Amino acid sequence: MSRFLITVPPLVGHVNPLVGVAAELRNRGHDVAWAGLPDLVHRLAGSDQRVFACAMPDRGLARSPELTGPAAFRFLWDEFLLPLAITMAPGVTHALDTFTPDVVLTDQHAVAGALAAERFGVPHVTSSTTSAELVDPLAGLPKVAAWLTGRLAALRDGPGGTSDPRFSPHGVLAFTARELVGETGPGIHVLGPAIAPRRTEPDFPWQDIDLDRAVVLVTLGTANTDAGTRFLTEAAAALHLLADRVQGVIADPGHVLADVPLPAGTIVREYVPQLALLSEVDAVVSHGGHGTVCESLWHGVPLVLAPIRDDQPIVAGQVVDAGAGVRVRFGRVDAPRLAAAVDAVLDPATGHHAAAAAIGRRLRTGDAVRAAADFLAATAVPRRRGASASR
Repeated sequence: MSRFLITVPPLVGHVNPLVGVAAELRNRGHDVAWAGLPDLVHRLAGSDQRVFACAMPDRGLARSPELTGPAAFRFLWDEFLLPLAITMAPGVTHALDTFTPDVVLTDQHAVAGALAAERFGVPHVTSSTTSAELVDPLAGLPKVAAWLTGRLAALRDGPGGTSDPRFSPHGVLAFTARELVGETGPGIHVLGPAIAPRRTEPDFPWQDIDLDRAVVLVTLGTANTDAGTRFLTEAAAALHLLADRVQGVIADPGHVLADVPLPAGTIVREYVPQLALLSEVDAVVSHGGHGTVCESLWHGVPLVLAPIRDDQPIVAGQVVDAGAGVRVRFGRVDAPRLAAAVDAVLDPATGHHAAAAAIGRRLRTGDAVRAAADFLAATAVPRRRGASASR
C-alpha cells in the first residue's frame, strides 16, 4: 500500500472535496496524512485524521467589502496565499520528511505542498476546487498574470521544478462540472464534484421545514462575513416579499441578522448542514462560491448568484451560460430585485430548474471520489516500486 500526504489551506471549501478522497484511500488500505490547520481538518474530516500542523499567516482572509476585481485578486495572493505558502512551508517539509509519502495531493492554492514535493522529488497531484483557474482567469490581465508568475517563481528555494505550482505536471484533479469549464487542456482531469458524507454536521431543525412552500437556502459561505451584512439584510427583506410561497433558510455565521425582522418560519443558523439540506431545497441564493455551486448543481438545484470577488464572478458567469441560474449585483441588488431573481429560478417556464436538473443527473452518474482515488493510486505505483528498497 502507499502513503498519501494531502496539503490544504485553512479554507472549508478547499478541504471538503478532499474529505471523501482521503476516506476512500484509507478504505483501500492506504496510509493518509494531512498538512494544514489541525482544528479545521479534524472538524471536517474527523478527529482520527493524522494532521501535520502548519503555521498560518497572522492576517486571515478578511477584506473590505469594497475590495473587488483585480485589486481583490492581488490582495488575495499578496496578503494571504503567498504568505500562506511561506508560513506553511516548514510544516509541509516536516510532514514530507517524517511521513515520507509516495504522492502529495496538494490544493491549488496551498502551493507550499507543490514546492516542497518538488524539492523532495516526490510526485505531486493538484487538487483544483474552482473552475475559474481552469479557464485562464488572468487572460485579459497580462500585467497581473506576470506579477503572479514572478511571485510564485520567487517562492522556489534554489533549483527545482519550473512548472506553475498551481498546475502539477503529474496531473490536475478538477472537482468541477464539465458544463462549467468546457474543454480543458492536457493533464486536467474534470471529475465532477466530490460528494461524500460529512463527518460532522451542525444540528438543524428539520421538523420546521415547510412542505407547503418552496424552500430557498441563502448562504455566502464561511469566508465572507466581512462583506455580507447588507446583502443578507436585503435577502431577509426579499423573503418578506416571497413569504406566501417561499420559506427561507439562511446561513448567518456573522450573526448579522440578530436584530433584523424575519418572515414567520424563516430558519436562521450560524452554520447549516449544507450537503444534506440541498436535497430538500428548491433554489439556492449564493455568492458563487465554487463548492456551493457544484454541490447545488449535483443536487439539480438552480441558483441565484451574487458574486463578490475572486473566482466568484467567473463561476457565476459559467452557471448563467449553462442556463442553471441568474446573476445579480452583490453590491447593488435590493429586496425587490432579489425576490424577482428567486421567482425566476423557481418558475419552471424559465428553464433554470430544468437545466440544473439535467446537469445534476449527469454529475450523479460519475463518482469523483473514486476516480480521484484511482488516479492517485496509479500515480503512486511507480514511486512505490522505485522506493520500496530504500524504506
